[in-house]
Amino acid sequence: MRPLDEKETTLVFEKLFKFVGPNLKHIIERPAVEGPDPGGYCFRLHKNRVYYASESLVRRATSIARPKLVSLGLPIGKITKSGQFRLTIHSLDLLAAHARNKIWLKPAAEMTFLYGNSVTKSMLARITENTKAGDGVVVLSMSDLSLGFGVAARSTQDCRKAETNAVVVHHQADNGEYLRNEEEL
Repeated sequence: MRPLDEKETTLVFEKLFKFVGPNLKHIIERPAVEGPDPGGYCFRLHKNRVYYASESLVRRATSIARPKLVSLGLPIGKITKSGQFRLTIHSLDLLAAHARNKIWLKPAAEMTFLYGNSVTKSMLARITENTKAGDGVVVLSMSDLSLGFGVAARSTQDCRKAETNAVVVHHQADNGEYLRNEEEL
């Protein structure tokens, strides 16, 4: 377990900024509430996985040998062998709490998204205003339950003009991954 270097920090912050925008400041400066000397939260790298953990927890974890340490805090993503950063489904709660752009699915369309399919216009119930193509989007049910996240394929204005079978959001991760990729997670 080690702190992120400059390149890794840039990769992680760019990806998070795509989803939360200026709210990234709230994630970075979030005060911790656990431990005798709580401090704040920080990002750590362990076995190519990036974790979001309180500084108090990180200090306590230093007494555990690296090979024996399995996980630490919230796993938000992993750095691939090609050097790219990929958000994992574990980061959904963090993204949903600070998301800039959200979409809501019709109840009949929720299962389709949870099976790993992208969102089409016919599945869309609501979308936040001023969403641009390429922005990170958190996908919610009509009862505001976080289902997953993806990347907007069209802007809010283009969604209104699009055909019913046009892709609106490209799927990246969903809660169904807990069942589909059980061994990897």
